[in-house]
Amino acid sequence: MRILYIGDDWVGSNARSLADGFRQAGHDVVVVDTTSVTLPSRFSPPWIYSKTRGQRAPWDLDAVHHRIESIAADFRPDLLFCFRTVHLDQRRLLGTPARLHVHYSPDDASNPYNTSPGYLRCEREWDLVVTTKRHNVPELIDRGARAVKFVPSAYDPAWHHLSARRDPRRYLVGFVGNCRPDRRDTTVALARRYGERMLVRGPGWRRVPALRRTHAVVGGPVYGEHFSVSVASITANLVFLNSDNRDTHTCRTFEVPAAGGLFVGQRTNEHAALLAEGRECLLFSDDDELLEILQWCEQHPEQARAIAEAGHRRIVTGHHRYVDRAAEIVAVLEDGESSPGAGIAGLAPAVVDRDRGVQEGAR
Repeated sequence: MRILYIGDDWVGSNARSLADGFRQAGHDVVVVDTTSVTLPSRFSPPWIYSKTRGQRAPWDLDAVHHRIESIAADFRPDLLFCFRTVHLDQRRLLGTPARLHVHYSPDDASNPYNTSPGYLRCEREWDLVVTTKRHNVPELIDRGARAVKFVPSAYDPAWHHLSARRDPRRYLVGFVGNCRPDRRDTTVALARRYGERMLVRGPGWRRVPALRRTHAVVGGPVYGEHFSVSVASITANLVFLNSDNRDTHTCRTFEVPAAGGLFVGQRTNEHAALLAEGRECLLFSDDDELLEILQWCEQHPEQARAIAEAGHRRIVTGHHRYVDRAAEIVAVLEDGESSPGAGIAGLAPAVVDRDRGVQEGAR
């Protein structure tokens, strides 16, 4: 297929990884970068405009759309694939000449933060909506989506792999990810307990006074291969979910074990189905259980390392790369186009049934 791919193209972004996954699956892919619209530089005119007007800078929006339309005229894509393009002009996206138009939501598609009024008005016009949240499937169908496909998150072997340490220190516990209210209390409490034996990296953590007053090592965000280098220095890598997205798994679910880290995460059905608890990961339901796990890791470092190695093998041999997700999405599109008398729009119930079967088989 010729795929015109619209999404953020900064190094380490999930959008870039999925675009590369389509290329690795054998498709001809051209990417249009939307970073100028979704993540304008701090204090730049577009950033100031978005903060004061509550809208994206119209000149940046227009520039992105002109590029999409210019490339589409020459490239003549079979598929316009849009990675969370809720802030772009939906009519212009859907009007781009292509046989199929697909929208991908990497987060909870019912969380207002991940949608926009313009997107919601046009959601039912997309040929397929892809979500990484299983609970979104019936919600999207109820909202009128033509067809829905659930695919789990993934890891990118280009970034998430076994890496040599650059830090001579070995941290007992660490978390690499965004600072969020639902993670803050636990993270600060662990930092007070473990001090310099804890590493915390990610956007926002250095602005938490209570965390800065501990002896924990706190740094900014790390992306791409730098993420794997950080994981290599941590014995127990925390996998915190995002309650605003009603997460039952997240990108870190795959990225941490792919990078060789010991997965220490919140207990959910999806986590339990993906990795064998006690053999390939360690799961907790509350802070007391988490402390017990960390005490065990401290006392049994070799066994903790063996669990990390088993989790790594399970993920990297389990078809959880972005190229695997790209193949799943294309298979749904091809099935829809080949169904007698039914377009892609006839797929919604079949997609749900297929995903349930795959999940049950995995267990």
